[in-house]
Parts: sequence; C-alpha cells; structure tokens
Amino acid sequence: MLELRPNCECCDRDLPPDAADAMICTFECTFCADCAAREFGGLCPNCGGELVRRPVRPAGKLARFPASTERVLRAAPCGDRAA
Repeated sequence: MLELRPNCECCDRDLPPDAADAMICTFECTFCADCAAREFGGLCPNCGGELVRRPVRPAGKLARFPASTERVLRAAPCGDRAA
C-alpha cells in the first residue's frame, strides 16, 4: 500500500492525500508536479525512475488506511540529480 507521503521532497510543499499534483516513482519518492517537471524533467532524482501522478486514495479509505505523516526531504539540493 502506498505511504502517501505528505510533502514534496524538494520544496517541502504540502501534498495531502487528495493532491492531484503529487508525483511518485516506484520507490514512492514524492514530489510536487512543479518540481518533478522543472527540476527533474519527470525522472526521480533519487533512483532515476519515472515520476508519475500519485493516485488519490478514496476519502472513505483514509480512516482505515491513513496517509503517512513522516516528512521526507532530499539531502542534496533540488537542482542536484545525484542524491
């Protein structure tokens, strides 16, 4: 099950579970659509995988399967693709 991380790992923008602009890779690295496109060209800077739109978990399922509250930030600056 996806963690649904609460923020962009680059700019720390809030990305709630229903965010339509949240992007993820297969390792669940999470970025806002702006950073994914502008900073990383649609590729995850951590693993090199494709960043795709994160699915929205139905509101009725969030009570039983809550989104993560752990914020994750990249160690490297956003413009640096080598983490």
